[in-house]
Amino acid sequence: MEFNLKEGMVGQVETIVSEKNTAMAFASGGVEVFATPMMIGMMEKASLSAVDSFLPEGYATVGTQVNVSHISATPLGMKVWAKAELIKFKGKALTFKVEAFDEVEKIGEGTHDRFIISLEKFIEKTNGKLNRG
Repeated sequence: MEFNLKEGMVGQVETIVSEKNTAMAFASGGVEVFATPMMIGMMEKASLSAVDSFLPEGYATVGTQVNVSHISATPLGMKVWAKAELIKFKGKALTFKVEAFDEVEKIGEGTHDRFIISLEKFIEKTNGKLNRG
């Protein structure tokens, strides 16, 4: 199956830092600042938003690797956004350059890998684990 994707495709998502997406809320730290797990989640969402709508029906992408640095803290009330650019596309393997920003500066950067899957086959294989337990 061929996929209608090309290097350079981009996606972006944004949110406002609130108590529900802080390090304290995620139990990933003791400070009320934007949580690293939330930043990573936004980077993943930006990556899938860059390509998923271009895939044929019945296909999606799943995250397989995240390699990012959280380089600056963001306080409550500030807007943050994540951007992803598809920088490598080979077969079903995708690599994205990911970055996150707040209203003042870059707060995170790195790469994120995703893989194109057939939803039906993926769910069937995953649910097969229930019978092996």
